[in-house]
Amino acid sequence: MDTVDTGHSPDGAQATGEFFSKELPGRTHASDVQVDGSSVAYWTYEPVSATPATRTILVIHGFRGDHHGLLRVADQLPEMRIIMPDLPAFGSSEPFTRDEHTVARYGEFISGFMAALGLGPDTVLLGHSFGSIVASHFAATHPNAIHPLILINPIAAPALEGPKGIMTKLAVLYYQASAKLPRRVGLAVLRNRSIVRIMSTTMAKTKDKNLRRFIHSQHDAYFSAFADRKSLLESFKASVSGNVAEVADQLRLPVLLVAGEKDEIATLPSQYKLMERLPEAKLEVIPGVGHLIHYETPVPAAAAIRTFLEEHPA
Repeated sequence: MDTVDTGHSPDGAQATGEFFSKELPGRTHASDVQVDGSSVAYWTYEPVSATPATRTILVIHGFRGDHHGLLRVADQLPEMRIIMPDLPAFGSSEPFTRDEHTVARYGEFISGFMAALGLGPDTVLLGHSFGSIVASHFAATHPNAIHPLILINPIAAPALEGPKGIMTKLAVLYYQASAKLPRRVGLAVLRNRSIVRIMSTTMAKTKDKNLRRFIHSQHDAYFSAFADRKSLLESFKASVSGNVAEVADQLRLPVLLVAGEKDEIATLPSQYKLMERLPEAKLEVIPGVGHLIHYETPVPAAAAIRTFLEEHPA
């Protein structure tokens, strides 16, 4: 197994300066829990001041990310209790002990994690990018387990089809080849800073130089914190083989879609098509941003979440 020692990230130290509030470190509590034989690291952000509108929001991050990715959004919701685990095989969490890292298996993880923490049906479930696939499939197969569902940059259409299909297939070959190379070489390819920077530069739409620098530093720090090549390849295959539209008709609960106007991965036309298929949905489009809503536009994203939860109380 190709392991990486990440340890618990010092969120209190990281959550300072220009891009985070001074209150965030005081809200932050790092913990571990055993779920199906694997150690899972998770972070709880307690409300600064609880109100009748305070909800518990369980956040599922995207592929190759960890809990840091949604930290700016959590910071903008100081009245909420937010729980953000590192998904198994990413960040500081161990991979599944025996099972393949599939969308369905990550759904089982959500069920086990919620049970371990005693999270009930009033829990709000939020997923970003790959996390939107996992969260939506979980909500479809576990009716009444959560309420409501929030999807940021949701993967609304098959990744292997359409104009981006060729690039996705090339990415599949990249991960497959990296898994077959000798361990040291394969890890070097996967963690190559130039490749990570190309990805980061392509997705970032902001013209703010300081914000772009921050985004690149986040990807440099956390994009390569995966457990091993096998689980990474399995998770990548899961991320490109599933989408939210597959289970749209089964989502019989309120769903908020937060989309980026310039998103080239989860395109805006696909978001409108997805909304039409959902029984009860609201689409919030944030202008000028692509697939990095959680980094570039956390304030309007948080505002959309807050309004949606006001419209759909516990």
